[in-house]
Amino acid sequence: MKYLHAMVRVRDLEASMRFFRDGLGLVETHRKDYPQGRFTLVYLAAPENPESEVELTYNYDDEDYGTARNFGHLAFAVDDIHATCAHLQAMGITINRPPRDGRMAFVRSPDLISIELLQQGEALAPAEPWVSMPIPASGEHRAWRRGKPPRDGRK
Repeated sequence: MKYLHAMVRVRDLEASMRFFRDGLGLVETHRKDYPQGRFTLVYLAAPENPESEVELTYNYDDEDYGTARNFGHLAFAVDDIHATCAHLQAMGITINRPPRDGRMAFVRSPDLISIELLQQGEALAPAEPWVSMPIPASGEHRAWRRGKPPRDGRK
């Protein structure tokens, strides 16, 4: 068995490409348009492991996908979590859980897909503005706001 990809449906392909490609730095590996089926598939991958892809599925006809929580999140290791969050914030992307600990942050794509960013290697020293940045009251990461670690025990 071989892992291939995770698929997420997107409502605005250009906004999603701006987030995943321009914001996170993923690289488009290939794209398939299916005009007869009225959808486009775009495959993206992190430069360090292009064999594991994220498939963006864009349906031409507008559809409300809701905000179901049955899909958890995508996770990416980054070289510098502070610089990555600063870059995303400069693009107007909300940092839903700032990297106060220098190790982990969460953001959301334009389609509200949670993206976990993890510092590669050792955690960076806590730094401003992240240490004092409040967590938006979105309902996301309630356990963190209560000071409890996630279920898997990570710090």
